[in-house]
Amino acid sequence: MFTDAGHCPGYRPPGLWPTRIDRLSSRTVAAIHREECRRPYDEGLWPGATATALETCRSFLALPGRWLYLRRDYCACELCDLRHDIAVARDLLELVVSRLPPLPRRELEALLAGLDEELWRRTVPDPFAHRQPHRRGAWWHQRLYDLDHLL
Repeated sequence: MFTDAGHCPGYRPPGLWPTRIDRLSSRTVAAIHREECRRPYDEGLWPGATATALETCRSFLALPGRWLYLRRDYCACELCDLRHDIAVARDLLELVVSRLPPLPRRELEALLAGLDEELWRRTVPDPFAHRQPHRRGAWWHQRLYDLDHLL
């Protein structure tokens, strides 16, 4: 993932893995780090990916306004997608949840439940999402996207 991303203007080389993730215990952060380091990068996880995905979700939900529209990025690299598209970030968090042991999984699921509730409340469903095969799956893929910035 990081070998071909040099062309991306938002590229930053991976730093040290986070020793703390806000509102998660150190035991859960350690379990997340073990999973991120255990998997090869081509499976979608790398050290620090979970912290980046949580930061993306929190910054998206901190935007002002009653209604929020999901956004895509111009760049098609994994790192930019993770930083700007909340659906991609939420997919990564779901992958992490599925690979964690039971106790850390419950803690991360409890954190995600609050984020999901606000995401559901502040985004608008797309009535035509079922017609697009790439938008099937989890409910967060079936929310309206703001495509004006791509024009």
